[in-house]
Amino acid sequence: MNCSAIKNGKTSLTFVAELIKSNTTTPSPSYNGKLLMFRALRHRNYRLYFFGQFFSLSGTWIQNVAQSWLVYELTHSPFWLGLVGFLNFLPLSLFSIFAGSLADRVSKHRMLLVLQIPPMLLAFVFAILIWTKTLTVGWICVLAFAFGMVNAFDIPVRQSFVVELVGKDDLANGIALNSATFNTARLLGPAIGGVIIATLGAGWCLFLNGASYLAAIWALLAMRFEKKPVPQNHLTPLTRSIHEILFYIRHTRPVYGLLTLISAITIFGWSFWILMPVFASEILQGGAIELGKLMSAGGVGALGSALFVAGLGYRFLPRRLVFSGVVIFVAGIIGFALSKALSLSLVMIAIAGFGLILFYINANSALQRRVPDHLRGRIMGVYALAFGGLSPFGNLLIGFVADKIGAPAAVVIGAAICAIMAYVVSRLVPLKPREPEEKIPPIPRLDITAA
Repeated sequence: MNCSAIKNGKTSLTFVAELIKSNTTTPSPSYNGKLLMFRALRHRNYRLYFFGQFFSLSGTWIQNVAQSWLVYELTHSPFWLGLVGFLNFLPLSLFSIFAGSLADRVSKHRMLLVLQIPPMLLAFVFAILIWTKTLTVGWICVLAFAFGMVNAFDIPVRQSFVVELVGKDDLANGIALNSATFNTARLLGPAIGGVIIATLGAGWCLFLNGASYLAAIWALLAMRFEKKPVPQNHLTPLTRSIHEILFYIRHTRPVYGLLTLISAITIFGWSFWILMPVFASEILQGGAIELGKLMSAGGVGALGSALFVAGLGYRFLPRRLVFSGVVIFVAGIIGFALSKALSLSLVMIAIAGFGLILFYINANSALQRRVPDHLRGRIMGVYALAFGGLSPFGNLLIGFVADKIGAPAAVVIGAAICAIMAYVVSRLVPLKPREPEEKIPPIPRLDITAA
């Protein structure tokens, strides 16, 4: 597929169709500078992955809004909403490192394909329970934990799979486009879900999510690899496999520093999202409409950030983007916490969303560029723990602090902690990424037979 097709008057839909149909597994040399924002799409396997993921993520966000609505409809209790969210993230806290180790021991492509089947079946079961009027909040808790179990294994392998689709040169762009896909689905999915709930019922939201996995399965089955990746450590005992990644992190200061900063941002920064209803109601004297505007503004900022990194991120050092993201995020949430006007709050929350995603995208790509290939799945398992597995605990912490001293003060304190941690970590992360000749600390052999 030559990009000159656009100049010849073909529509964007035709262009996308030809991108998918392209039989090349290697990037097209004619991919010129005008489409650098989408350069990861020159890889056929990534094109399939990208479009399959979009439909799957849209279904997931449609399900999320239906699940929250069902919980509140059944219980009218914020406690149950929090509990279901906690159960959904708990498996990520417990199993993400183990899942990352497993991702390094098997084919990531096959593992990801297998992982599409359980959530598809769970979504159909969820829909059947709704249609048969046998759904209870207890069943929702069980299903939320089950979906969380799948995510605990899916996230590390999915994150570490991107480099096999695009290579290290286009890795940052591939991660940015993934984030753009996620945030586009985040904007469209809840809106579509709300319409479906109002017109057809919540059961169809769950059925539609189950059907959306078929797109992801088709995309994975259609991929072709010139040489199937063979795991280098598939015979390594699991205990040693986990010991290796923990040793590597502990003795590699930039990796240790980045993971520490990601953990701090997740616990003390990202957790401010759960206080949105408090700000909408008590600070801005609004209701559901104002809450929706705040959530949408954050999504718009996040999407803008992802597109910025995809189109212009290559012009900047990853280190600069990582710490610039923290600065922008901290400034945004402090401004939001101090704002009493809706218009200013919307601007500040968009700025915070922009900075947060700018940080997470570039921290992710910086980790994957630095880590050796045979440790990538495991490092993404630890990343998943820092990125998502710690969020329930951050939510509980900021909720407790906000209850004692107020939501604005809690958010400002969290922002200050994020800024301090960013300064400390900036002293650990070098100006340049790891060079190929950089020495990696030798990992001692673990005697698993020792008492």
